[in-house]
Amino acid sequence: MMRYPILLFDADGTLLDFEQTEADALTETFRKFSLPLDDRIRNRYLEINHGLWKAFENGEITKAQVLDTRFAQLFREFNLNGPTDGTFERCYQDALAYGHALMPDALEVCRNLSRCHELYIVSNGVSSTQFKRLEESGLRPFMKQVFVSEDVGYQKPMKEYFDYVERHISGFDRKNALIIGDSLASDIRGGVTAGIDTCWYNPGCLAGGGQVKPDYEIRDLKELYEICG
Repeated sequence: MMRYPILLFDADGTLLDFEQTEADALTETFRKFSLPLDDRIRNRYLEINHGLWKAFENGEITKAQVLDTRFAQLFREFNLNGPTDGTFERCYQDALAYGHALMPDALEVCRNLSRCHELYIVSNGVSSTQFKRLEESGLRPFMKQVFVSEDVGYQKPMKEYFDYVERHISGFDRKNALIIGDSLASDIRGGVTAGIDTCWYNPGCLAGGGQVKPDYEIRDLKELYEICG
């Protein structure tokens, strides 16, 4: 008997290689505006961005505040003459949308699992960017639906986000669903809060830190074959 007929996949860092996409988009956007981008600036941007998205996941700020703040703060700190009217952010989003590098075996695993399971995307982020990347990567045909926080009105790990997902999947039963994601803070915590089993995709062998405990932990997406049945 199939244990998990419904699979809820995170996108970035789980199926899509966001680190590569992000690095390429930063390089392209800074080049377009003739701004310097060394390791110091790049690493500081990553720190700022990570902190803002964490605050968003905790419900402390809105997504709009994340997008409005991250480059403006970076430009101030490094005294960079970058536009703060939203132009830079829009160009960066456009560059991100064209980045569709995949995590190892992601396409093969989704293709195979979609034959006997219902696959869905559960993602925080910018809707237009995520949809384009999923299409360009070849993943979209294997997904029954895509749930992006911008459209849902709530974000992972909020219970309301997963309540929305449940209402919009016909015949959804939390006992028959599995969340697969790389983030303990949003994917795994969200699943625990919502009462849905979780699988932590941890290819980098990171320490869990005891924040939350996933039901499963994998290094390779192909390990899902055994878990999902």
